[in-house]
Amino acid sequence: MPRTLFPTLIAVLLLPGCGAPPVEEPTEPAAVAVGDQAAGEYVRFADASGAAAWGRIEGSEIVVLHAAPWAGGAPTGDRVARDGANLLAPADPGKVIAIGLNYASHLGGREPAPYPGVFAKLPTSIVGPGDAIEMTEDAGNVHYEGELVLVIAKEARDVPAEAAQEYIFGVTAGNDVSERDWQGADLQWFRAKASDTYGPIGPVISRGVNYDDLELTTRLNGEVVQQQRTSDLIFDTSDIVSYVSRYVTLMPGDVIFTGTPGTTQAMNEGDMVSVAVETAGVLENPVARR
Repeated sequence: MPRTLFPTLIAVLLLPGCGAPPVEEPTEPAAVAVGDQAAGEYVRFADASGAAAWGRIEGSEIVVLHAAPWAGGAPTGDRVARDGANLLAPADPGKVIAIGLNYASHLGGREPAPYPGVFAKLPTSIVGPGDAIEMTEDAGNVHYEGELVLVIAKEARDVPAEAAQEYIFGVTAGNDVSERDWQGADLQWFRAKASDTYGPIGPVISRGVNYDDLELTTRLNGEVVQQQRTSDLIFDTSDIVSYVSRYVTLMPGDVIFTGTPGTTQAMNEGDMVSVAVETAGVLENPVARR
């Protein structure tokens, strides 16, 4: 080919519609506003590669979402079988807040406080269904505390109680594991409440139900040891979100443990503890020594 034809050939290839067809970039599903996410059950699970993925349960399947549901997660078009799915803790929070002494049955005759008793756990305390609660060798009096856990939907700061439900994405079951000897002896509840694995949550997030009237049941080795309805909370879910958001900004995916009912007792290595929250499934965790 004559050398003088190269510029002409290049110019033709650069004309619109000429040359190789354009490469189509994959499109990400359109985000879904938090308030538009359907009522139902949401999960976080390990996909085939072992990476964490999000989904919404539909019958026997999990509809895979492209992001966390409170982050606008929309269906990717993929589905996986619900049976056999490796469920993870259904939130990966930046903050873990907890409320103490929030059922009259847990007060031991004391008068209720005029405002919620708030403390913090650490994100590294969070584990999922089936994960072991690991007691260190110096932990000798470790108790279960079955609780309703709130999952925050959107940034919340100075939220009025009458608007607080808009900031709750849904609820799950939780176990505010507590080492009672440390709780009484230490300056703060750092070891007693925030040690690694002391915050199991799961298995699913239930959205669109009445969070203030659900049955909570804790079993130790199959025996019922706690049972009460969340309608008995001294400070209900709206009060809790409003009060906490007055002092710290809650972010999407943060969780709040709402308090435990009744009395508790020590767990031992080899025990199995389960916490059931109506509509949110049963959270089971074995107890082990680390």
